[in-house]
Amino acid sequence: MTTRIIVFGQLTDIINSSELALDNIRDTDSVVEELNNRYPALVSAKYMIAVDKQTVTENTILKEGSTVALLPPFSGG
Repeated sequence: MTTRIIVFGQLTDIINSSELALDNIRDTDSVVEELNNRYPALVSAKYMIAVDKQTVTENTILKEGSTVALLPPFSGG
């Protein structure tokens, strides 16, 4: 299973891309672990995770075709 990862804001500077794909990822904890291994600067970055356009705050199982988004902090104005 391939999971699509969309990256926004300053997080794209860390990853050098606004989108990537990860294979054999089962849940959001695995996404974070894999990305932290590939991009160590993400360990100290603040961001939220959304799965299929819904923000999640705990580990979430991914389904075939799920899209995960990394969302940097934002403020209204």
